[in-house]
Amino acid sequence: MKLTRLPDIEPRARRVAVGTFDGVHLGHREVIRGADTVLTFDPHPTAVIQPGAAPRLLTDPARKAQLVASLGVQELVVIPFDEDFAGRSAQDFLDDVLVGRLGATHVTVGENFRFGRKAQGDPQLLRSDERFQTRVAKLVEIDGEIVSSSHIRALVLGGAVEYAGRLLGDPFTLAGEVAHGDERGRELGYPTANLIPNPAYVTPGHGVYAARATTSTGETYAAAVNVGVRPTFVTGRGELIEAYLLDFAGDLYDTRLEIAFLKRLRGEKRFDSVDALIDQMALDVDAARAIHGRAAA
Repeated sequence: MKLTRLPDIEPRARRVAVGTFDGVHLGHREVIRGADTVLTFDPHPTAVIQPGAAPRLLTDPARKAQLVASLGVQELVVIPFDEDFAGRSAQDFLDDVLVGRLGATHVTVGENFRFGRKAQGDPQLLRSDERFQTRVAKLVEIDGEIVSSSHIRALVLGGAVEYAGRLLGDPFTLAGEVAHGDERGRELGYPTANLIPNPAYVTPGHGVYAARATTSTGETYAAAVNVGVRPTFVTGRGELIEAYLLDFAGDLYDTRLEIAFLKRLRGEKRFDSVDALIDQMALDVDAARAIHGRAAA
């Protein structure tokens, strides 16, 4: 898949799906279905229009591109969203962006999509433009609830990563550079790769999770992951994501690690002794291995 910034776009006829697409969840996938080009925004428009109300995101740009590419899309076009772009009219978006720059012959949006200055543009305005065909995708419902990025964010924050993955269509995944820690896990026999949470993105609620970890070389391992502050030890450190990769031997420091959360095993707790913690970690590892095996199958 080709990744292009809007100012660098090359002219050609396009079938375009338009949206923010944070998470690229099942509802977004219905919008993207049939498109050869996805048009999105970076940063999230709310971060520019109402900075104090900007949500923590489900996907960073790299993960969004990865997911969009998996849907068979040919090109991901990113609009560098700033105050100047936010001030442009809805009609200007149609004339200059969709028709002028992208050469759109078909446009698909979700039924709640709004665009242009003060969100004046809506699906009806798109439908009224005869220069392209418009498809408005209905909101997707699962278990009687609308699939939305805000709902999925709440699920992840609450630790319900398994159900969040069902709505996403793929496991909730985050990635980052492996940082040096206290090496407490190594002392306990469970050396961990540590990621420092990025406050701009959603992190699962505190607890222990079964996960799938993928290294920068593309190797994948079952993993037991702790998200939290390690209450059994007084470290003075803040929140940390600690991943124990099963059957891995090597050094991951300063490399990129991707963690796909499969299921929450338990909440974070303080143990009365280090031995009790080690015993529980052994159980967590066994559970993580079994869940990863079922997911792989």
